[in-house]
Amino acid sequence: MTTERPAPPVRANERETLRTYLDFHRATLAMKTDGLCDEDLRRQASPPSTLSLLGLVRHMAEVERTWFRRVINGEDIPLVWSADGDFQVAYDASTATRAEAFDAWQTEVAHARRIEREAASLDVTGYQPRWGEHVSLRLVMLHLIHEYARHNGHADFLREAIDGTVGP
Repeated sequence: MTTERPAPPVRANERETLRTYLDFHRATLAMKTDGLCDEDLRRQASPPSTLSLLGLVRHMAEVERTWFRRVINGEDIPLVWSADGDFQVAYDASTATRAEAFDAWQTEVAHARRIEREAASLDVTGYQPRWGEHVSLRLVMLHLIHEYARHNGHADFLREAIDGTVGP
């Protein structure tokens, strides 16, 4: 594996701690895909689930885009892969490539990092229409950490089923 993860701080302020844990989980997802070809990344390794590593990367691009750009930044933009707002479309990686998925994901992560760094505080809010609520940047960062942690667990099983690779 070639991806490096940042070490979460043991003593830092809240914002730096959240930022680093989120980057830790982003790097973990990338680590789980290191060294795999498109075919392996598309492999649905846990039947009957259609979930794949590439599908997870695509899904997380949608999650980053939704929470940071659409909710916190208030941008009126569609999802990356679904004009109808169906998050499930991203999971279908049957014709996807590493280049396409990672380009979208890395683009959204870059936007998310910029939006977070430019926000005056973790108390900045945006409107989440699915919940009918205004939510704080703090909640968004915690939600993303939760999303990544959950899906990184899926990625552990998917990667192990592909080539036996296990690890942090």
